[in-house]
Amino acid sequence: MASLNKVFLIGNLTRDPERRTLPSGQTVTDLGLAVHRRFRTQAGDDREETNFLNVSLFGKQAETAARYLRKGRSVFIEGRLKYDVWKSKDGQNRSRISIVAERFQFLGGERSGPSGEMGDAPERFSGRRDTPREPAAAGDEQVPIEDEPAEPEAGDSDDLPF
Repeated sequence: MASLNKVFLIGNLTRDPERRTLPSGQTVTDLGLAVHRRFRTQAGDDREETNFLNVSLFGKQAETAARYLRKGRSVFIEGRLKYDVWKSKDGQNRSRISIVAERFQFLGGERSGPSGEMGDAPERFSGRRDTPREPAAAGDEQVPIEDEPAEPEAGDSDDLPF
């Protein structure tokens, strides 16, 4: 039987990231994400609903998120659903669905400049480990970013399709 557990979300952070380290030494960052949906009812009324979700990032992505993200920032999350079940202190069975992020991407924010860049923060973070990196100075944190398109060579402007 086929199965797929994949989510794509764009939303705003509802709180600053909460970074912690597991006993195994792995870094985990928890985010609160608000995702909005606008729709029109059959009666023609415009409505909006908001879902509040818990998102967890692990490893290098967790470190990057904790360093650069802040409450209110827009972010794209790609991940999977996780179903948690536990007993509360009063013995009640509790459950919730959360998101385990596999990748995230920064989206535009208040501090972004004309090119959309966030000061020293990377605009895009795919979490891919095979992305080429430039050598860093001692103490600099390296963050993988997607390759930028190559600049056209001189004289290529006549070959543009538009």
